[in-house]
Amino acid sequence: MNAMVKAEAVHKSFGPVEVLKGIDLEVAPREVFCIVGPSGSGKSTFLRCINHLEKINAGRLYVDGTLVGYREHGNKLYELRDREVAAQRRDIGMVFQRFNLFPHMTAVENVMEAPVQVKGESKAKAQERARALLDRVGLADKTDSYPAQLSGGQQQRVAIARALAMEPKLMLFDEPTSALDPELVGEVLDVMRDLAEDGMTMVVVTHEMGFAREVGDSLVFMDDGVVVESGNPRDVLGDPQHERTKSFLSKVL
Repeated sequence: MNAMVKAEAVHKSFGPVEVLKGIDLEVAPREVFCIVGPSGSGKSTFLRCINHLEKINAGRLYVDGTLVGYREHGNKLYELRDREVAAQRRDIGMVFQRFNLFPHMTAVENVMEAPVQVKGESKAKAQERARALLDRVGLADKTDSYPAQLSGGQQQRVAIARALAMEPKLMLFDEPTSALDPELVGEVLDVMRDLAEDGMTMVVVTHEMGFAREVGDSLVFMDDGVVVESGNPRDVLGDPQHERTKSFLSKVL
């Protein structure tokens, strides 16, 4: 059985700054894989490499057994055309810190946009599914509201529904609660919990250690572009083995 995500010696630099220094990890299908670590440790950059929003400088990244962003020929990598990369991205949902909803569209229009434009779904079918997804994230009564009329937590739940509308096999979450007021965090984490129970494969960059402990199947602690420690979230958070992990957790737990 293929790993859903497999990173082999992934390196990424921005100019002279090496942000990822050889990341190796595997995410199994149906797994909730949490990534924690201080700001600037490379967590979000790695997440963005998984769907080729950032290009890697060395190594290999696979999603469901397929090389992401490149084809390999005679041990050399050739970057795929934009159209081919876009086709790969269809299977990967991504939820950002900022909700990035279209402000001139209602919640239901935001959710149905990609299936209609990218997959060529009929508007009627896309709208029916969009309404079902908004119901699933607890927003059945907000289908015709515009983003400006919604709280941050509601906007983020619309963003999750929008990502799910493309029926992805993998969901990436880049600190999905960090821009929210504390009392709105729970409603977004609840939706993510439900997704986990349904067997969605998820890679979650998060500061929410309680969520990682409760819902996560695996956890890696990243610092300075490397994986410092990995394992069962309850083990890593409860009994960290590495001094850097201990130091970080002492500040956030």
